[in-house]
Amino acid sequence: MGRLKGSGASEMRTVRRARIAVAAVFAVHGGVTGNFATRIPWIQERLDLSAGQLGLALAFPAIGASVAMPLAGRISHRFGDRAALRGLLALWTVWLVMPPLAPGLVWLCGALLIFGATAGMADVAMNALGVEIENRLGRSIMSGLHGMWSVGALTGSAAGTIAAHAEADARLHLAIAAGVLTVLGAVACHWVLDLRSAPEEHPPPRFALPPRSALIIGAVGFCAVFAEGASLDWSAVYLRDVLNTSPGVAAACTTAFSCTMAGARLVGDAVVGRFGPVRTVRTGGVLATAGGLLVVTASGPALAIAGFGLIGLGIAVVVPLAFAAAGRGGPAPSQAIAGVATITYTSGLIAPAAMGSIADLTSLTISFCLVTTLALGLVAGAGVLRTPAGTDATGSAPHPDPSTSRATLS
Repeated sequence: MGRLKGSGASEMRTVRRARIAVAAVFAVHGGVTGNFATRIPWIQERLDLSAGQLGLALAFPAIGASVAMPLAGRISHRFGDRAALRGLLALWTVWLVMPPLAPGLVWLCGALLIFGATAGMADVAMNALGVEIENRLGRSIMSGLHGMWSVGALTGSAAGTIAAHAEADARLHLAIAAGVLTVLGAVACHWVLDLRSAPEEHPPPRFALPPRSALIIGAVGFCAVFAEGASLDWSAVYLRDVLNTSPGVAAACTTAFSCTMAGARLVGDAVVGRFGPVRTVRTGGVLATAGGLLVVTASGPALAIAGFGLIGLGIAVVVPLAFAAAGRGGPAPSQAIAGVATITYTSGLIAPAAMGSIADLTSLTISFCLVTTLALGLVAGAGVLRTPAGTDATGSAPHPDPSTSRATLS
């Protein structure tokens, strides 16, 4: 492509600036999750919840997200992508103050239902903008964006850990976190692309089944998210109960897994740009399968931790690539992304319960045999992420003309 001039150069500067802004949005979104997760024990203790009651309450964010995510496309169509993201992200960050204020289990379930609904809609909106920016830049950026989400989650977790160690009241801690993240989110949203649907474009339905292409792509994402959720929730338990390690070593395994995921996502775009999404996911599936085999055959903590690290490395870029593929799969990218997001959220919802049920019937080692099998499914299913004709190795149309995009800059 020749050198951009005039409005074309200005357009690309705007898109590059918007990429930084959306990366910040992803980090803010992750920051909410990280802060909240660290204060779950405080909420459980304050409300005197049993493990079963807490598990019931923690199912409601995924339920709320799954129900509400299809609405995100309609909200973006009505108000424009920038205004929709600004509003949905603010609802998500502000609502962080509500769960610790719940006076009982029923109120907590209701608060977490809305918590998940706002999280899911903001998730769809920011991923749709990320896909649009990726298409305009003509190169892969989705893995890096999700890497920034992981960085935000780790940063939020660190802040929450400090607050918990200082025995700070979670109501005060999460109120402060909500205020800071709301301000940061509002500033970041000011610089994202202000995309608006064409006047003649029909609004997406309020609720609709995802297109078939999204179901197939979502199945690949399902395998990756199941492995992620199982590893995050059960890796420490596995090391403690199966390999008889100390609580400190067990907790370090979960931290190592999270860091591996974040690091792999931050460098994932370069790998995808070099090898393409299909080869990247197939190779990742091989690594994750090898990691799962290492976990179930490990005789000591070092091998198990290495296995969990390989699982994290192998699955890290799958979900970002699934969102990108869904956004390219048809005339309604928000609807397709919402479909894939719903499937992946569902996977994250059932993974902890499925792992526990299998462990009760057999053993935790057998549970991770299921994780290993699903990781192998990435090798078989990677082909659905194949790039369509007319796109580059990353799956993005090279340097598209803004006038041909699904929406225009206002």
